[in-house]
Amino acid sequence: MAVTTPPPAAAIPVLAVAPLAIAAVGAVMVLSVVGLWLMVTYNGLVSRRVRVQNGFAQIDVQLRRRHDLVPNLVATVKGAMAHERETLEAVTRARAAAVAAERRASAAGGGDAAATGALAGAEGALAAALGRLMIVMERYPELKANASALQLQEELVSTENRIAFARQAYNDAVMTYNTRLAVFPDLLVARLFSFTPAALFETDDASRALPTVDFGANRAS
Repeated sequence: MAVTTPPPAAAIPVLAVAPLAIAAVGAVMVLSVVGLWLMVTYNGLVSRRVRVQNGFAQIDVQLRRRHDLVPNLVATVKGAMAHERETLEAVTRARAAAVAAERRASAAGGGDAAATGALAGAEGALAAALGRLMIVMERYPELKANASALQLQEELVSTENRIAFARQAYNDAVMTYNTRLAVFPDLLVARLFSFTPAALFETDDASRALPTVDFGANRAS
């Protein structure tokens, strides 16, 4: 009796397997490259955003310092400037508005463009009111002997300089960050993860520096 053997199983052609393997490896490599690029780009955007937040924090510190100095200055000079009630009240109102705006912007960590813009406007108004107060103070030569008024004026001018430096550093960080959000292909990641542009901290030229009061000059009352 003859023994029959089953037919051999059909072998998968080697030439048919090779393209599939190459395609699979290629797909994995492409996904790996895309994933790596996505991670690097995302981390870069986060890093830039953190720099913006840190820059805003530095401005915030100096603004709070100015807010603390203003009431002391008003309290020191109001006795000698009893006839300048309107000027002193304007400074007080401007300070109150600036404090409120600072709290809103600080709560957002500098990430709310509208709040940052409102803060810049309020601080510009405060700086302008302080500038007018400094000019009016020149009419009162008795203040030249007031050591507290002199010290507070010097501290305010120093604080304005610090605010200017902090503002420049912040605005530089914002420009770099916003540029990254706008250029291809980073903008794809920015839109995917909802990164939003930051606002510049800008004030008008007239409010960027306080006038220096010369208390040493003798003036007629």
